[in-house]
Amino acid sequence: ADMFANEEGGPEPDWVVTEREQFSDFRDLNKDGKMDKDEIQHWILPQDYDHALAEARHLVYESDVDKDQKLTKEEVLNNWNMFVGSQATNYGEDLTRNHDEL
Repeated sequence: ADMFANEEGGPEPDWVVTEREQFSDFRDLNKDGKMDKDEIQHWILPQDYDHALAEARHLVYESDVDKDQKLTKEEVLNNWNMFVGSQATNYGEDLTRNHDEL
């Protein structure tokens, strides 16, 4: 109710419908209408999710201007704020080291 107060007879916004579907299809694994401790743990720390790979893909997707799946030094420097704020670069610390691949 803090995020969306449904008025009687009024339609729900698309984001509410999407969240309901996400909850029923992916979060409420035992279909009891609420999330228990195991379901919350699976949601926050999914077993089949590679955080490092997801972050690397995100950095490439956001920074690869020419969409060649390779980052140039210029592409990294033009998006430096994203890289220094990323866990994948150890919050920028790894960018100060010499890298042959760059």
